[in-house]
Amino acid sequence: MNTILHKAGERGSADYGWLKPNYYFSFSQFHDPAKVHFGMLRVLNDDFIAGGGAFGNHPHDNMEIVTIPFTGALKHKDNTGGEGIIKAGDVQIMSAGTGIQHSEANASATDPVTLFQIWLFPKLRNIKPRYDQRSFDVAGRNNQWQIIVSPLEKDDALWINQDARFALANITATNTLAYTPAFPGNGVYLVVIKGKAEVNGQTLSTRDALGISDMLSFDVTAIEDAELLAIEVPMG
Repeated sequence: MNTILHKAGERGSADYGWLKPNYYFSFSQFHDPAKVHFGMLRVLNDDFIAGGGAFGNHPHDNMEIVTIPFTGALKHKDNTGGEGIIKAGDVQIMSAGTGIQHSEANASATDPVTLFQIWLFPKLRNIKPRYDQRSFDVAGRNNQWQIIVSPLEKDDALWINQDARFALANITATNTLAYTPAFPGNGVYLVVIKGKAEVNGQTLSTRDALGISDMLSFDVTAIEDAELLAIEVPMG
């Protein structure tokens, strides 16, 4: 097993007033040659968007973009007709494909939004752009992995144009969960959203991340109650 530890305090950050992002990988004005990507995972931004804050209409192409909100509500609109509001418990995915224009805005004028936005390189380039979102029962991730994004029909998750898989889990203290990649050779970028956990002798605290590769499976043990996100991606 190979691992790479990304501590929360070593992330890039910025303060635009209405937007306060933290960058796990090189993005915008933050560049670290050791943190450009993890396999097909290119971007993981931990964003705080103040009430009334908004990203104006802007383009993307050939990228799979997943948004997971934790608090507040985010409004999305794009030029394919995709439109919706997502909040905690919801997940949104957008295949930018040949090109898409979209805007994102805090749905509230006063309450902040906190979220992860995640970009993956696609499996197939120049596909037709698409947008989807779904609500997931948070109880479905109690001491187990809840698959939220996957191309596999059996996972009953939001479809993604990549051999990748996203899973959430809420583990109570002292419990252990095993994770086995759905695709042989894939790596897993494990993020502790909240709490404290241990993997392969390494302790991870809130917002720490561990890139794990060259393994058949791994165990994660909650040192205290922990919320986890596992992003499984091809490493090639």
